[in-house]
Amino acid sequence: MKTRQLGHSGLSFAPLMFGGNVLGWTTDRPTSFAILDAFLDAGFSAIDTADVYASWTPEGVGTSERVLGEWFALGGGRRERVILATKVGLSMGKGKKGLSRAYIREAVDASLQRLRTDRIDLYQTHADDPDTPQEETLDTFAELIRAGKVRAIGASNTTVDRLCSALEIADTAGLPRFVSIQPLYNLYDRAEFEAGMQALAIDEGLGVIPYFALASGFLTGKYRSPDDLRPGMRGDLVGKYLDARGYRTLAALDLVAARHEASPAQIALAWLMAQPGITAPIVSATSLDQLGQIIKAGDIWLTDEDRAVLDSAAGEPD
Repeated sequence: MKTRQLGHSGLSFAPLMFGGNVLGWTTDRPTSFAILDAFLDAGFSAIDTADVYASWTPEGVGTSERVLGEWFALGGGRRERVILATKVGLSMGKGKKGLSRAYIREAVDASLQRLRTDRIDLYQTHADDPDTPQEETLDTFAELIRAGKVRAIGASNTTVDRLCSALEIADTAGLPRFVSIQPLYNLYDRAEFEAGMQALAIDEGLGVIPYFALASGFLTGKYRSPDDLRPGMRGDLVGKYLDARGYRTLAALDLVAARHEASPAQIALAWLMAQPGITAPIVSATSLDQLGQIIKAGDIWLTDEDRAVLDSAAGEPD
């Protein structure tokens, strides 16, 4: 499978990244292990998680990293076959949060222990920390890179201005640059990323690994009315898409999917993978069947007419 470079990191992988937020939450350990094995066997290698996943579950923070660590410990070259990304910065409870030197030093060692590995391929800031100087954060990342604990760094949930500032500081002070960004971006949620972050990423040669690539499941077509929403986290996230533009988007996905004998989810991912600057959308699966359907998106080639139909339906907010 053809791979894509993640910015100037030297890391490359096939254009789908597995989202580890489901591990130990909506997938138990045996199912998680089976899905991860199938993901590798299908030719993919990039897995994204975070120290805070899954704070909303009984097991709490660190769950996803622990599940991955247990999977790596099964051996068989699993760790060597994976491009491993995790994040730091969101609250782990008891005051543990942010991007200060002291906290990052503590957090990276805790993540490495949970992950049962000696290195993180892509270590990302999970959110901005306005209370810590960016130079301190970048200098700490330089320390981790020198120690071999981290190979490259990225940013998530940041603004164009703050990302520009971090890149300028890195260049001026000779510190590591962010090689990637992880923004919210999908066929429906386009405005914020396309307003400036996309052009910056292309100009600066940054990799882009969008999260919520299927809009919390809305773009799968499973949720077409309020009656389809389940109580709890998923329902709360999806409900906001049930508006006029959302219904237009689903109709366009249905039309293009019929042309390709595909599913709406496959078309939504194919559209995202074809956007300028995108390295790999982050996608999750809770069953082997779901995973099998998702990875077929990489085999779909959208025509100019397909893209025009999708862009017309989803491009402009009401």
